[in-house]
Amino acid sequence: MTSPLKPRPGILDISPYVGGDASVEGANRVVRLASNENPLGPSPKAIEAYEQLKGELHRYPDGGSNDLRDAIADSEGLDRNRIVCGAGSDELISLLVRAYAGPGDEVLYSEHGFLMYPISAKTVGATPVASPEHNLTTDVDELLAQTTPRTKLVFVANPNNPTGTYISAEELRRLRRGLPESVLLVIDAAYAEYVAADDYSSGMELVPECENVVMTRTFSKIHGLASLRLGWAYCPPAVADILNRLRGPFNVSLPAQAAGVEAIRDQAHVKRSVEHNAKWLAWFNEEVAKLGAEPGNCVGNFALVRFPDTQDKSAAAALEYLKSRGILVRAMGGYGLPDYLRVTIGTEDETRSVVEALGKFLN
Repeated sequence: MTSPLKPRPGILDISPYVGGDASVEGANRVVRLASNENPLGPSPKAIEAYEQLKGELHRYPDGGSNDLRDAIADSEGLDRNRIVCGAGSDELISLLVRAYAGPGDEVLYSEHGFLMYPISAKTVGATPVASPEHNLTTDVDELLAQTTPRTKLVFVANPNNPTGTYISAEELRRLRRGLPESVLLVIDAAYAEYVAADDYSSGMELVPECENVVMTRTFSKIHGLASLRLGWAYCPPAVADILNRLRGPFNVSLPAQAAGVEAIRDQAHVKRSVEHNAKWLAWFNEEVAKLGAEPGNCVGNFALVRFPDTQDKSAAAALEYLKSRGILVRAMGGYGLPDYLRVTIGTEDETRSVVEALGKFLN
């Protein structure tokens, strides 16, 4: 039976976002390396803060996330009044598009950027525009060339997911200088904590310098709080005001706020997570290269691996082989990279397991 209810034009053209697999039927042990989660989990202090609130679940949370904004401001040296918290950075991305784009407008992003950018654009009737990348890296010249009078937002994930590459602080600044004042530059720095390169910047310093730059961050990666859906944006005052008008009045749960406060304060746990990732990402890339696959130049908490363009050794075949052994990684066809798989850096045992399995598959 056909429903008489008709959604707004364009809604049915949206392909829903599909996350990484989390289970394998019949498997005794599942190695989950498909969603870029922190293998060390959250800070024990964050877990304790979460557990202490089990008797307060009937209470509404603080609608302004004030303690959390204070903790973020103290940790990062920022102005708390420019911070807006959300149910993951996904919500904040969606709200920014909703606030500044609509039918007839364009939302620009790099070719292999996060799928939520074009999805969010389509939900408001705007046109998503993918700018070409070179060497799987955001190209500032291409972004500027693709900017038109219809462009309202430009999204740059830095470092990018799934390519794992980044552009330098100077390139970010050059992009900002080249954009019209009427275009909002959104820097998605979800993986910023993992990057050790001297020329990298999350873009945080650009926000107070002008009125058209926003930086978003997440607690899902380095802080290991993916299930709580927690993120934040650092904004010009006028943009923060708009986001606070649009977001739900209680958009961040009480347990999420409490866990977030302790997570961002526990810099020792952040340091352990960074060190673990740096060690095992380097090891994974070296071992995979020995097997004949091509690891990329990733600086996040994952590797992007290119497989041979042959039917028996392809990325698709590797995906199924690993899944048959209870190892879940992410296919990249949806990002226009069908010859690649994205592999989260897991625990030592998990990382060794996937390399061992790939060795049997490739040789």
